[in-house]
Amino acid sequence: MSNLSRIHHIAIICSDYEQSKDFYVNKLGLKIILETYRTERNSYKLDLAVGECGQIELFSFDNPPPRPSFPEARGLRHLAFATSDIEKEIADLEAKGISVEPIRIDELTNCRFAFFSDPDGLPLELYETK
Repeated sequence: MSNLSRIHHIAIICSDYEQSKDFYVNKLGLKIILETYRTERNSYKLDLAVGECGQIELFSFDNPPPRPSFPEARGLRHLAFATSDIEKEIADLEAKGISVEPIRIDELTNCRFAFFSDPDGLPLELYETK
């Protein structure tokens, strides 16, 4: 039996720290928990709250390599955010200039979902929960 209870955080490496910080904080509305500049690495680490339990760690590094393909690269395929009102979330994102793909239906759960991207093209998803 596993003692794993939930996902604690998702780590994201960005190419432009200020642009990504603006996206996740000001456009997605995530709350800053802690922002740290690590002099020895010339790198920022920004801890962001996702709801009451989840976190995103946003990192900056000098010249990170690009994602090799979209979205079927090995590793993380996409990051999904739960919402109870997908249409409201889409309207909010589009009002902030963020392009969102059309809503689709998950054929296994019948739940609605839609994809959008962060400034580095990381695929993000809105997933409507009931």
